Amino acid sequence: MSDEPTLGEIARRFEDRLTDVRDDIQQLGARIDGKVSQEVYDLRHEALASRVTTLETLREKDTERIVATRRWLIASVIVPLVGILLPVVVLLVQGGGS
Repeated sequence: MSDEPTLGEIARRFEDRLTDVRDDIQQLGARIDGKVSQEVYDLRHEALASRVTTLETLREKDTERIVATRRWLIASVIVPLVGILLPVVVLLVQGGGS
């Protein structure tokens, strides 16, 4: 008989367990409140995919612009410079040989 718990001890244990269950339910509720719904997740994912597509398009345009700038630099600066310096070099080589 002395090993059996008293009614007061059983009530305390029951209250402790009930408190633990309440705490667990509150924690689960807080975690569920922190979760994002599937609709919101899908909308955010679509917006992110759209943004990535836009950035990729802008990057391709920038690449094309860089290529065009290099071509312009070659056509407007380097080719005329070579056209001016080449005759001078040819004259200097011919003048030194005579």
